Amino acid sequence: MRIVIIADTFPPLRTSGAVQLRDLAREFAVKGHEPTVIVADAGLASPWTIDHRGGVTVLRCRTPTTKDIGYVRRTINEMRLPYSLLRGLRQSDLRHARWDGIVWYSPTIFLSPIVRALRRENGCPSYLIVRDIFPDWALDMGLMSRGPAYYFFKFVQRQQYVVADTVGVQSVSTLRHLRESSGRPGHRVEVLQNWLSDAPDTGCSIALPQTKLRDRKVVVYAGNMGIAQGMDIFLELAARMRDRRDVGFLFVGRGSDANRLAAMAASARLQNVMFHDEIEPEEIPGLLAQCHVGVVALDPRHTTHNIPGKFLTYLRAGLPVLARINMGNDLEQLINDERVGRVSVGGDGAALQRLVDEMLANPSELRAMGDRGERLWKALFAPSTAVEQIVAALSRGKNTARQQSSDSIGLDAASARHR
Repeated sequence: MRIVIIADTFPPLRTSGAVQLRDLAREFAVKGHEPTVIVADAGLASPWTIDHRGGVTVLRCRTPTTKDIGYVRRTINEMRLPYSLLRGLRQSDLRHARWDGIVWYSPTIFLSPIVRALRRENGCPSYLIVRDIFPDWALDMGLMSRGPAYYFFKFVQRQQYVVADTVGVQSVSTLRHLRESSGRPGHRVEVLQNWLSDAPDTGCSIALPQTKLRDRKVVVYAGNMGIAQGMDIFLELAARMRDRRDVGFLFVGRGSDANRLAAMAASARLQNVMFHDEIEPEEIPGLLAQCHVGVVALDPRHTTHNIPGKFLTYLRAGLPVLARINMGNDLEQLINDERVGRVSVGGDGAALQRLVDEMLANPSELRAMGDRGERLWKALFAPSTAVEQIVAALSRGKNTARQQSSDSIGLDAASARHR
């Protein structure tokens, strides 16, 4: 199949979403399909560029900046984003290209206009990969109230579902949530597990034996440090364990809370804590090879559920997982049933300390957790599984999509607005 993948993130960006989409595109090519990625790039000097690598065509389109800017400006620029992508496509050498299926990735929630246009022109089905239930999580975190802004974002969110023939979510809990709120009857909502390709250990610019964490068992967090993660509790955990000379805490990444947390650690003179800026994705295996426990952090106020990409990263590396998550998250049962770590549902620092003490007290069981995690990653979270599932969904929807006209899409949108 000729597949077009639309997103606002792709390498060289270092986000988990960028890495996931790279792995997905590569796997489409490995399976004999023809993937094209259309991706936003605010740093382009020209309106568009195209490169080809490993069977994947990547069209980068110049778009407004949507990262690391204020909320109002970001919203305006994200509204412009799909039209900038479409304009870049129309001007590019791919303007006459035709596809058999459309795959797009959320976040962002603003891509439905370009999907609607390509779906109509190509008479093909679409598959929406949902990895962030916005604005619902922002409501949970207290970042937004049920006012005009919230309902505006909910309207935009629902437009995704209107043009999606299939929606793939991360967990059974999210599946139930979307079936109730998607606003479009007749389309399919299914669980599409996260995925992560194998990666060799090629070394890392962070050499822990040369830092203050040398000779310690290192509890590592690698990823975004923002409001959605609720990372303060892990700094409290480090403070509680500051007298243990055999345990250290490493936080690697960026985010709205990263600098604040680092300043708090320095102010408290925590010698068992180290912060480091984000590193290249290729360095992550080398980093985790030096560590002993991987942290998954989800603020307990969340009412939506997901299985973060970093969880898969730890499994792949053979690291046991220490998770602090929200009530009802499917991750709790997965960790406990597969015995790949320890999990606290909304627990405080004392609860996390008990779990860390328990994990580190039994080195053989710690290794066994890591081994079980690696086997779980190979069984459930390979990119090949995701590609096969997406292709099956696109094949199912192919004939249906070809029969739908732009008028029927407009009726769907109007119907969704009035439900």
